[in-house]
Amino acid sequence: MTRSFTPPPGTHCIQVVGSFEELVSTPFTAGVNALCWPRTLAGNFQEIVDQLGPVEEITSIDEDDLRALTLSPDGQIARAVLIEDLRLLREHELAPELNCIPGYPKDDEAGPVPTDVYSYHADSANVEAYTFLCSYTVSSSEGLRPEDAVRCADVPETRAKLLKEYGGADDAGFEVFLNENFYDLHYVAKPGTEAYTFGLGNLWRITTDWPGSPVPPCVHRAPVQHPGQPPRLLIIS
Repeated sequence: MTRSFTPPPGTHCIQVVGSFEELVSTPFTAGVNALCWPRTLAGNFQEIVDQLGPVEEITSIDEDDLRALTLSPDGQIARAVLIEDLRLLREHELAPELNCIPGYPKDDEAGPVPTDVYSYHADSANVEAYTFLCSYTVSSSEGLRPEDAVRCADVPETRAKLLKEYGGADDAGFEVFLNENFYDLHYVAKPGTEAYTFGLGNLWRITTDWPGSPVPPCVHRAPVQHPGQPPRLLIIS
C-alpha cells in the first residue's frame, strides 16, 4: 500500500482533486500551482523494480516490458495500475514515460548554480504546458511554496559570481546569459522553510515557467537517492 496525501498547513499553492478528470481540467488560479490527486494504491511496486533486474542508468519501461514480467498477485495489481496510469495520460494526448531510476546525473561542476534535478527548479516551456508525475517506490519529489523559493540568480552572493562568469554588467544580456544556461530556472529555499513531499502513489499536475502563466511555476526537486537504495519507479509526462 502507498500512503495518501494531505497538504501541509499553509500550503495554499496546492489544490487536492478527487479524480483524473479533475486533475486534467481544473484551471490554475489564485496562486495554486500544483494539483494533487491523492491515491492509496494496492499492489507491490517494488516487486516490479526487482523483476526488472539491476539497472545502472535511467531505464524506460513500456507496456510490453511490464507484461513480460512474471509477478505475484500483488505484483500483478501494481502492473495493472501502471498500465492504467499510462493509458489515462496517453488518452489525454500526453506522452508519459515510466522510468526506473537508480539516480540522476549530478552537476558537480556547475559553478555557482547546480542545474541538475536535485536542485530546486522549475520546468519551462515556450507555450502553455504542465508536468504530470507520480512516484511509486522509494521516495517522491519535494516542492516549495512560491513564497519560500528564491531564484539562485537573485541571491546577492550567487549573482555576483554569475556576473563574474558572464563577464559583463548587470544588463539585458545578463538575463539572456542566465536563460541560456538554465540558471534562471533554479532556486534555493529561504532559511527556516520546509519543503513538502509529493508522496507515493499520488498523481500530480504542476505548473511550468511559460510566457503568460497566471501563476508562479511549481518549484520542485528530485529526492536524493543514496548508494544501496533500490531504483525509483516514476511516471512523468
